[in-house]
Amino acid sequence: MSDHPNVCLVHCHDLGRYLGCYDFDVDTPRIDSLASNGAVFENAFATAPQCSPSRASLQTGRHPHENGLVGLAHDEPTLNDDERLLPEYLSAAGYETHLFGLQHVTEHPDQLGFDVLHSERHLSPDVPPSVHETDRAREVSERFADRLGDGDLADPFFASLGFFELHRLEADDGQFRFADDRYESADPGAVETLPYLPDEPGIRRDLADAQGMVRAIDRGVGRVLDALEDTGIREETLVVFTTEHGLAMPRAKGSVYDPGIEIALLASLPGTIEPGMRHDEMISNVDVLPTLLDLVDEEVPGQVSGRSFLPLLRGKEHDARERLFAGMTWHDAYNPVRTIRTRRFKYVRNFWQLPEVYLPHDVSHSPAGEEVRDEFEQLDRPYEELYDLDVDPHERENVAGEAEYEGTTERLREELQEWMEATDDPLLSGSVPPGDFEAMMA
Repeated sequence: MSDHPNVCLVHCHDLGRYLGCYDFDVDTPRIDSLASNGAVFENAFATAPQCSPSRASLQTGRHPHENGLVGLAHDEPTLNDDERLLPEYLSAAGYETHLFGLQHVTEHPDQLGFDVLHSERHLSPDVPPSVHETDRAREVSERFADRLGDGDLADPFFASLGFFELHRLEADDGQFRFADDRYESADPGAVETLPYLPDEPGIRRDLADAQGMVRAIDRGVGRVLDALEDTGIREETLVVFTTEHGLAMPRAKGSVYDPGIEIALLASLPGTIEPGMRHDEMISNVDVLPTLLDLVDEEVPGQVSGRSFLPLLRGKEHDARERLFAGMTWHDAYNPVRTIRTRRFKYVRNFWQLPEVYLPHDVSHSPAGEEVRDEFEQLDRPYEELYDLDVDPHERENVAGEAEYEGTTERLREELQEWMEATDDPLLSGSVPPGDFEAMMA
C-alpha cells in the first residue's frame, strides 16, 4: 500500500446509524459489505445534532464554537477567516482534492480549498439552498464514476462525495417528508419502530419513507465502490462513510440526546484495516481529520481539538476517549445547549428557556413531528439534565436532582465548565447573536 492512499469521504444528510450494519432492520447490502470489509465504529458521535456545524467539525477537527460556524451555513454564522479545512491540509500533503455533490459548510464553496469543484450544485449566494436537494446519491456517484473512469483524478486524490439523502423534502401541503416519486417507500406496517419514540402511524409512515432514501444512499455507495474496482484502485483507496448527525426525527435531529448526535462511521482500506473489525470506543467526528493526517504522516496542528484513532484502524493499542463534548447554538431557532458524554453518563446544560424537546422546523412539520409536538411543547426544559446510560439508554429519566447522583452531576458540571472555558465558548459570556430575542420570547 502507498504511504498516501487515495481517500474517498462519502457523507450524507440526517442518517444517524439507520443502517443494517448498525442492527437496524433496513436493507443496505452495499454499505453492510463495506462495513464487513473494514471497520465499524459503534460509538461515533457528532459535535452537533445539526448539519453545518457538525460538517464544519468534520472538516476542521474543531468544535463549532471554536471554528465559528455555530449555525447553518446559509444564515449569518461563518467559519473563522483563518480556519483551515481538510482539503487544504491534504492538498499540502500532495493530494489533488475534489468536491462532488453537497457540502453545506459555506455559501462560497470556492473557499473550501478544493482543487476541483465538479458540480454547480453547491450552496452559493446565487443558488437557493433548496437547490442542493438535486445532489442525490445517484447523480453524485455517477459523476464521480465518470470522472474517475476518464482519468480526471490524479494520484493520490481526495474526493469528498456529498449525498442529499436522507434530508426531508417539503411537500405541497407544507409538510416535510422523506418521500417523493424518486424513492420507493417500505410498508409502514412492516417497519421496526424506534425505541425512543412511540409506535404511532405518523412515525411509521416517516420510517417507511426514509427506507426508500436509505436504499438510494446504499446504491450510491455501491456505485462508488464499483468505480474504484473497475479502475483497479480499490486496494489503494481508503473509503470513509459517515453522516453529520442523527435521524431527522423527534428526540434526534436538533437534540443532544444520543439519537441526535450518533453517527455512522465506517472505514475500509485493504491491507491496512482488518476486515470485520467493530470498535466500541467513543469517537467524535473532530477525530476524523487528525486520523487522516496521521495516516498520511502529516503533523496534526495544535489547534485541532480531535485526536487520531489511527491505532484502532491498524489493530494496535489506542488511548481511548473517556469523554466527548457536543452542543448546539443556532439552527432555525436559538437552542443553546452543551453536553458532556462519558461511557456511562450524559450531562446536559441548557442555557435558554425552551420546550422540553426542541424540534427543528422540518421535523416539527412532519408526520412524526405531528404525533409528538404537542406533548414536547407542553413542558419546559430543565437547566440541567443527567442520564445514567447504563440503566436508561434512551435518556428518559433525568436524575440530575437525585442525591445518589449528586457527585456525578457536580463532577460533570465542572468538567463541562472547564472545557467551555478552555475553548472560549461564547455562551459563557451570554446570548449569542444573531436573533431577535425579545421576539422569540414573546
